Amino acid sequence: MEPTAGPDAWDIPVPLGESRTLPAFPVDVLPPWVSDMVAAVAEETQTPADLAGCLALAALATAAGGRVMVRIRGRWHEPVNIYTAVALPPGNRKSAVFDLMTKPLLAVEKLLKDASVAKRTEAETTLKLLKATAEKAAARAAGAEQDKREELTREAVLLAQQAESVTVPAETQLIADNATQESLATMLAEQGGRVAIMSPEGGIFDIIAGLYSGSPNMEIFLKGHAGDMVRVNRQGRPSQHIERPAVTMGLAIQPEVLDAIARVRGADGRGLLARYLYAVPKSLVGSRRLDPEPIPDDVADTYAARLSALTATLADWTEAAVLTLTPEADAVMMAYQKVTESRLSKDGSLAPIVKWASKRDGAVARLAALLHLATHPEDGWTRPVEAATVAAATRLGDYFTVHALHVFDAMGADPARDAARVLLGHLHLYPPTGTFTKRELMRAVPRSDFRTMADLDPALALLEEHGWLRQQAPPPRSAKGGRPPSPRYQAHPRIGHPAP
Repeated sequence: MEPTAGPDAWDIPVPLGESRTLPAFPVDVLPPWVSDMVAAVAEETQTPADLAGCLALAALATAAGGRVMVRIRGRWHEPVNIYTAVALPPGNRKSAVFDLMTKPLLAVEKLLKDASVAKRTEAETTLKLLKATAEKAAARAAGAEQDKREELTREAVLLAQQAESVTVPAETQLIADNATQESLATMLAEQGGRVAIMSPEGGIFDIIAGLYSGSPNMEIFLKGHAGDMVRVNRQGRPSQHIERPAVTMGLAIQPEVLDAIARVRGADGRGLLARYLYAVPKSLVGSRRLDPEPIPDDVADTYAARLSALTATLADWTEAAVLTLTPEADAVMMAYQKVTESRLSKDGSLAPIVKWASKRDGAVARLAALLHLATHPEDGWTRPVEAATVAAATRLGDYFTVHALHVFDAMGADPARDAARVLLGHLHLYPPTGTFTKRELMRAVPRSDFRTMADLDPALALLEEHGWLRQQAPPPRSAKGGRPPSPRYQAHPRIGHPAP
């Protein structure tokens, strides 16, 4: 039944927000050595592939972040670090999946630490000797006769400058669990401008919200995603300058954390929420197989070897390699950009998440670069990104888009809208044959959904606002007074006959 013309015509009602069927993670877009591991981990742990898949992308970003960039065209460059957040309830074996997907990174971290011991020892010893020599030279200059003081002072200054030029390298750290803004800035300065925060919990959001500072503190997390220069000046400490910071995040959070971060002051307005690639997979708890197939040794070994080799190769680079796209890949990227742009308009499908969607193309470029490096882990930085790889990245972009729509819809949820959905569902099941009063409706709806007449008010108001109901003008009041009549409503013709 469609709206009819005439003075009593109905406009098409505005949807309250439709529940979406969220797509599964497209494991097949990953290179075989990665996709095999993702599928095997999902099977052995009986967890959604989304968790291992997002962590695989974050692991690749940990290896390449701060060491590789991708140039799309002109001056448009994207770093290849990403922020991923997978929302799953407790009991979904998140820690086990984290351990399996990040173990090669921790192994490389230990090897890099061990390899740097000699360099650290040499630098520490050299610094200690230079400082001692400079102090002795300064003492000699201070006690020298006037005719020798100038020459000895120059010698002391030169030795002090030599001591200042010695840098003791910090222990290699690829991954942190949580970090305050201050400690993250220090880690970035010490680790050549890049670090990854990988955690099966969402504690980092508590820190961003001001757990230790008392107020939201997100500057480093914003700049660490975009690659914008960071300069930190603290009283009593040397200033820290990071030219192109690259922070990677791979997080698994409880769904309730999404509501909490949405309420962090400035998180939405300053664009922090728009930087995450969200995934909200369906929990398998209650339907898990108790005898899953274990991860094949060759799959685990290949994953560990290739991820470790890629990470170790890029670890000591001081200048970022710049990937380019083939002309065909650029055409695929341009086509995707046109789709994104067409959906950002006021009435477009991406309008509800315009801040997130405005970063979608950049995210796809980053994902394409990561897939390219995983496809060519030995020499990916020497060859351009191909069209098939960009096309695979666009599938990931579409996956994350649907999940982002769901996440931001949930972040904006309110009790009135939830109640309106329940009431609209009831009206679709039991459509009124004519007008009805609020009291009649109260008698018809389940008491478990609406306990009092007042509980109906916000739902009725929202259904009116969206064009599903019309409140009829009340009849004239009787001169005798008495209780006012219950409000009477008319239902939209589509109620009971929802459009396909």
